[in-house]
Amino acid sequence: MNDAPSDSPLPTPLQKAARFFNFQQLNTNWRAEWLAGVTTFVTMAYILVVNPLILSNAIFINEPLDLFNELAIATAISAAIATAIMGFYAKLPFALAPGMGLNAYFTYTVVITIGVDWRAALGAVFIEGLIFIALTLSGVRSQIIALIPNGLKHATTAGIGLFIAYIALKNAGLIVADDATLTGLGNLQASSSIIALIGIALTAALVTRRISGALLWGMLVTALLAWITGAASWPQGFFEIPKVPTSLVGQAFSGVGALWRVNFLDAASVIFVLLFVDLFDTVGTLAGLGARAGYITEEGSFPGSQKAMMADAVGTTAGAVMGTSTVTTYIESAAGMAAGGRSGFTAIVVALMFCVSILFIPLFASIPSFATAPALLIVGSLMMAGVRNIKWDDPAEAIACFLTIIVMPLSFSIAEGIAIGLIAYPILKLCQGERKTLSWGMWVLAALFLVRYALS
Repeated sequence: MNDAPSDSPLPTPLQKAARFFNFQQLNTNWRAEWLAGVTTFVTMAYILVVNPLILSNAIFINEPLDLFNELAIATAISAAIATAIMGFYAKLPFALAPGMGLNAYFTYTVVITIGVDWRAALGAVFIEGLIFIALTLSGVRSQIIALIPNGLKHATTAGIGLFIAYIALKNAGLIVADDATLTGLGNLQASSSIIALIGIALTAALVTRRISGALLWGMLVTALLAWITGAASWPQGFFEIPKVPTSLVGQAFSGVGALWRVNFLDAASVIFVLLFVDLFDTVGTLAGLGARAGYITEEGSFPGSQKAMMADAVGTTAGAVMGTSTVTTYIESAAGMAAGGRSGFTAIVVALMFCVSILFIPLFASIPSFATAPALLIVGSLMMAGVRNIKWDDPAEAIACFLTIIVMPLSFSIAEGIAIGLIAYPILKLCQGERKTLSWGMWVLAALFLVRYALS
């Protein structure tokens, strides 16, 4: 589809839209933007299966109802809302959806380990989104980011990657509990383990070949093998008119009140970790995407980052209302940009694709949890890339970052890894004689976490 001639007496709707999205300045067109949007959606569509399966562990623990369908719809709609805001408001070709790692923290740490009711956990996500909005509007966000050393930011991302990979191996039965060694290798002759291993190998091969949508295709092939071999039941259907997720929508509001009945330190810690991870995940992703698209100026600034951060914050708040964990910007947006996406219309296409996807929830619901292992494992490995930016020749930073990374999977908690790193870093820097390099904020955070451990 091409733009109408520029000498047309009256601008057509397509011409007006092209002007709104700055097609001429960005040297793009409708065909390129549509192709880019579809490409981005395909690369991140795995979240429509993975997110509901992870969050269902938090809700099913107390709820007898099968809420997978509602969780899938909440995932799609929250992604569509946030991505549409990114397209219309920020006018950037970035897509958003419930974030990997944050959904695992929501489920395995907040609900299962700490014991917070899932409604209260949604309330914490809602509050975190509001705080994110306030920090973005006030400009305090940049000051908070500056308080945390870059090494700890990269260590947090890497630790989350290991945590996600550990969950993948656990879901596939490749890692199991062991009385002697705590964990050990699972039964590799089990059909689910064999199929998961085949899926992991296939997905890794597709990723190394840079096939668009490798994670989605790997997951679907793994599910297909499970259906054929009888390791999982065939889909009961492929198409269904979606229903409003009434069991989830609005639960965050009642959850806000329930959150304050939780131990204060636990509640504050949950909100802080959600905000901490969301802030640095978003900043890192936007910086990476901005650099790839050439949006970063010679001075190192990203002119559209403020609006992009606001889209992220509003998306998180809306996602909590819909019934899902923190929404964040996806690095998979780079795939669409590589396909030619330059304007916010790429994001609009992704949002439309997420809306259409809710018609195929029965297909997603039939995919077994072990079929998500390939996607989770590859995502985890990709999140380890930031360790190259840690100053491993600096003992203080190296030890603090290593503790952050290793504690997350071993304690099965993102929060504990962040806490240990924030405590260790200033203490080790003080021992190193570099007290002046530490901000007051680092000491405050370390003190707060020390008090938390002392009182708990």
